[in-house]
Amino acid sequence: MKVLVVGGAGYIGSHCVRQLQAAGHTPVVLDNLVKGHKDSIPSGVTFYETDLADSAQVIDILKKEEIDIVMHFAAFIEVGESMQDPLKHYDNNVAKTVSLLKSMREAGVNKFVFSSSCTVLGEEAAPPFTEAMPLRPISAYGQTKADVEVILDYCCKAYGMSAAIFRYFNASGAAVGGMIGEDHSPETHLIPIAIQVALGQREKMKVFGNDYPTPDGTCLRDYVHVDDLSRAHIAAFPKLEEEGTYLRYNLGTGTPASVLEIIKTVEEVSGCPVPYDLAPKRDGDVPSAYADSIKAKTELGWDPQYPTIKSIIETAWKWHQSHPNGYDDK
Repeated sequence: MKVLVVGGAGYIGSHCVRQLQAAGHTPVVLDNLVKGHKDSIPSGVTFYETDLADSAQVIDILKKEEIDIVMHFAAFIEVGESMQDPLKHYDNNVAKTVSLLKSMREAGVNKFVFSSSCTVLGEEAAPPFTEAMPLRPISAYGQTKADVEVILDYCCKAYGMSAAIFRYFNASGAAVGGMIGEDHSPETHLIPIAIQVALGQREKMKVFGNDYPTPDGTCLRDYVHVDDLSRAHIAAFPKLEEEGTYLRYNLGTGTPASVLEIIKTVEEVSGCPVPYDLAPKRDGDVPSAYADSIKAKTELGWDPQYPTIKSIIETAWKWHQSHPNGYDDK
């Protein structure tokens, strides 16, 4: 397959590019570099610095590169920001996705893989989360992802498009070898923040609440390695051959780790202390969230190669230790 990876210079997209190569596919990267890093793109991979709003350019790329399938990772992901500036997130996450889908129709490309999120299920869902649970997001970010899921359902029914939707839990880790990894600005994810403390880049971190109904009182979350996520996306390709196919999968290990477990594991892997202060609970933080990924395992033959939190953090530590300031292209 020749695959257009939209957002291919971002965290998950860049890992997927390498997994596509490993699986024998030919990736083409499209990214406007608002959040992505050009240094994350492998040498020799065709790259277009283009915004999805430029429909003429996107259509030209789809046709010229003879794209078979589009993978879409280009989204703004900061939940707090989405509540403060929802139109920014709706423009990027929804309007530009609609523009991309229109461009695909114009170019005759009808296979689509979409990066969604477990936040579409909301705080009322009880773990483990299944694909059958109703969409009840509680943030503008989660709502943008849910809206695109609904749009894709209608597009598959109306236009014969085929789509696979993957709802991530907590994408984590870095590529084996430490060549690429997680570099967000600002960084809001727990594992890289804990590693930054271990590296001395932060004095300490905050733990938001320690009286949840969990074994150690801190929130439980499902962390899944970014390469495992990427392999699941690629495994769905054969199922998109039939027109009108609409698939949804939850991706997680199904074994959650608490905030304190993450801190202790980072200390174990790094050999460095990770001091923290307790802080008040945050609105919207549920006690526990983890995936039921039986559907992905059964239908796609997906089996995470990094099933433990330690194995995931070991790869993240290697990346951050060798790239303490992230990518050089800032």
